[in-house]
Amino acid sequence: MSATTEHIFLDKQHPAMWRALNGLGLKAREAADAAGIDRKTVELLYVRISQINGCAYCLDMHVRDAVESGETPQRLAVLAAWRDTALFTDKERAALALAENITELPGHPTQDHEEGYAREHLSADEFSVVSWLAITINAFNRVSITSHHPVRRDR
Repeated sequence: MSATTEHIFLDKQHPAMWRALNGLGLKAREAADAAGIDRKTVELLYVRISQINGCAYCLDMHVRDAVESGETPQRLAVLAAWRDTALFTDKERAALALAENITELPGHPTQDHEEGYAREHLSADEFSVVSWLAITINAFNRVSITSHHPVRRDR
């Protein structure tokens, strides 16, 4: 690999910024706990956003974390089509809609519709926390995608 094609791991190149992003991620998870959003829902959001962004590294990590938190293989298998199944609660659906809205940033009419749906099922605190969770995993996805973080084979 030449110097112009060698991957630069952003987290290694600027570890202080990586630590700051990790700190934000930890604060978002603390806020989720305080708002009563369980780890399984947090991981569902992380997996869905990582699917949208195509982040293999984060998908590998957060699918494992979702399973560890009690998520089922069936729900993970259909997560990309969550709107077409009754396997998710109204609150999970609202959180997923909001997280997708923040990730995709559609036009204003769609944004308003999705935010309105989320507000019907999420408190102001839950809405804010889901927003911060989406913002942070989007940032992590972009760092991993830009850095070409590898997915290691299971041993």
